[in-house]
Amino acid sequence: MYQADNTNFKTNQSFTQEFTRSCLGRIIIAGVIILVGLLVAYFTAPKESDMNDEMLDNIMQCLEVNDGIKGDVVDDYVHNLTFIFTTADTTYIAKDVLDTYYKYNRLESYRHTFYSTSYIHNNMHPEGTRVGVGIFGIIIPTVLYEDILLDVGPVHKGYEQKLNQAPIQQDDEDLGENPNITEFHYKGDEEN
Repeated sequence: MYQADNTNFKTNQSFTQEFTRSCLGRIIIAGVIILVGLLVAYFTAPKESDMNDEMLDNIMQCLEVNDGIKGDVVDDYVHNLTFIFTTADTTYIAKDVLDTYYKYNRLESYRHTFYSTSYIHNNMHPEGTRVGVGIFGIIIPTVLYEDILLDVGPVHKGYEQKLNQAPIQQDDEDLGENPNITEFHYKGDEEN
C-alpha cells in the first residue's frame, strides 16, 4: 500500500515543546515550581511578634466563644476557621477570665525556615501544645478550649491524704457468693 503523504511521521516541534514533553523536562519544571513555592514560603512566613499578636487574638476569640456554652472539638475546628478572618471583642470577655489566662498560660511563637508555630504552655501542657501555624502569610489557629488552663484547684486536701481512696462499703450490701479461687486453679487439659 502506498502512502501519498509521509509528513505525518515527521515531527516539526520546537525545542520548548520537546522539552516540556520529555521526562527530564517535566522533572525540571516540577523542581522549579517547588523551589519557587519554598522561596515564597520562606519570605512570607510570619514573624514571632506577628504570630504572638494574632494568636493572642485567636485565643481571646476562643475564650469569648466558649464563655456560655462549652462546645465540642468540631465546634472548635469550625470556630478556628472563622478566627482567621475575624478579631476578638476583648470588652466582652470578663476581666477575671483574662487575669486567669495571663496568670496560668504562656504563649510562645517560633519561626522555622518555611513556616511559624505558636505553642501555649501551662501546668497541663508544660512542654507546650501547638495552637497555631503560620505559612504563606496566613496564620491558622488550631487552639482548642481544653488547651487553655483557666481553673486551678487542689488535687487533695493534705499531704497524708491519698489521691485514690478506697470506696466505702456499706454493711447491708450483699455481694453474692464467690467460689474458692486459688492462685493456680486451672489444671490443664485432661485426656480421658
